[in-house]
Amino acid sequence: MFGPHLTMDMYGCNKKKLKDVNFVYNFLDELPALIGMTKIMPPYTFSYSGLKPEDWGVSGIVLIAESHISVHTFPEKNYVSVDIFSCKEFDVESASDIIASKFEAKTYERNFMMRGRHFPKDIARSRQIIELEREREASRLK
Repeated sequence: MFGPHLTMDMYGCNKKKLKDVNFVYNFLDELPALIGMTKIMPPYTFSYSGLKPEDWGVSGIVLIAESHISVHTFPEKNYVSVDIFSCKEFDVESASDIIASKFEAKTYERNFMMRGRHFPKDIARSRQIIELEREREASRLK
């Protein structure tokens, strides 16, 4: 497996925080260390306007050595989505609690999956597996 991907959809969040580019920046700046990840660049955050007036918000991303963390807020809807994608295991319960607490979410949906089922984390081991599969196939065809 490549690694875990946590997505959170949070409702009833603190509208003031959802509007605040600095809050989202600080959240992305602090979260990697809180969940045992390694930040490799400062966060990039900005305000945006959607096609509908109520779809404006703040978005941000921070690259971590393990992959990335992203945020998209919709202040008029008291909603925020947060994704953590990593090649390293992390405590999903703790990360979820931290994120929901920071945005003061009244409720949230959490989705978790393991990505990259066939990702070769160990190239030498992957090469061995491929060679064994080729040998088995060659034997079967004889």
